[in-house]
Amino acid sequence: MLKPSFNDLLKSSFRSILKNKSRTILTSLGIIIGVTSVILLTSIGNGLKVYITQQFDSLGANSIFVTPGQVFNENGGFAQGGMMMTTSFIQKDVRSLERGLRDSIIMPVNAVFADIKSANGLKKSVEIDGGTEEFGLNNNLLPSSNNGRWFTKEENDKKTPVIILGYNLAEKLFPSFNALDKKVIVKGKDLKVIGIVDKKGASMGGPSVDDQAYAPITVVSDLAGNEDINSIIVKAPNKNSIESTKKEITKIMEERYETDAFSVFDSSQLLNSINSIISVLTIALSGIAAISLVVGGIGIMNIMLVSVTERTKEIGLRKAIGAYPRAILIQFLIEAVILSCLGGVIGILLGFLGTLAINPFFPAKITISSIVLAFGVSSVVGIIFGVAPARKASKLSPIEALRYE
Repeated sequence: MLKPSFNDLLKSSFRSILKNKSRTILTSLGIIIGVTSVILLTSIGNGLKVYITQQFDSLGANSIFVTPGQVFNENGGFAQGGMMMTTSFIQKDVRSLERGLRDSIIMPVNAVFADIKSANGLKKSVEIDGGTEEFGLNNNLLPSSNNGRWFTKEENDKKTPVIILGYNLAEKLFPSFNALDKKVIVKGKDLKVIGIVDKKGASMGGPSVDDQAYAPITVVSDLAGNEDINSIIVKAPNKNSIESTKKEITKIMEERYETDAFSVFDSSQLLNSINSIISVLTIALSGIAAISLVVGGIGIMNIMLVSVTERTKEIGLRKAIGAYPRAILIQFLIEAVILSCLGGVIGILLGFLGTLAINPFFPAKITISSIVLAFGVSSVVGIIFGVAPARKASKLSPIEALRYE
């Protein structure tokens, strides 16, 4: 009996597939779409994690945040809605922390949403963050030497009307010339631009640094019409003192507020919670995209069943001259896997190109694991959905097959 080698079966499979190139591409289309979608979604998810980690690293590992309400639940995830028993802190809270934490840097933050107008009539609605003279240095916001400077303690104490613009904001308000030393109008008040924050790139989970503005907290309080403190950032002396500093902050704040009226957390807690949410979303969206792989597998199975019908006489002839049923089964299974893997390779290439295309606008990062997973799944799909047509081909009776018209 004729017993072809695996190489012979492989060559025969490729010849069969190449006979009808357009049908081959259309058959693999479901796999292509599925793999491309999975690659893109996992790349975006991975890119977001890397980007957010970098943003928190720029704040420093020893940053501690004090905010109104409960940010986290008992399981470490974000609390739903938060128990906002107070909407803001007051200056007395800042002074209490300064007295109790002599070795830490205390940075109160206030913010106001307002229109910023330039002298040439351009206007932009933005968030203006008010902080202390230490806010820029400790939050990686200091302008480079050719882009001006941050405001001083004296300017903060004297409510000097100065402002620092984000990179994009400066370009939108002053598109044809440098914004430094120019005047902008906020709520009827003239503010002098003394600095432009260097370009930081896209931001997730909040306004982009490039589209915000920064001013002394005393100036922002005047613009907001109140002296509320939206949040307080505490810079612990070092990484090893984070936990002890958090306990001390909690002890000080509990003298004025109920335990569930405020939250004290460091950047690692926030980072872990955000990454957990991104991971769940990425898996869920990738799972939805993977439905295309199942659809593509069904398409491959249908086309392979049609192929078995079209090649019935060929199968009968091969069996009549002694071909093993197992050889027929393996050949059709190889054809299904080739179709699936072809779709996987094209999908990976499209996913890679798509990632390159969106990367300037949205953080995305392809990993080897996502490529291996996508290609592996597409191969498995080919095997699973290729079994039925392959079995049907291998079980054909040679006599009945030769009679088939």
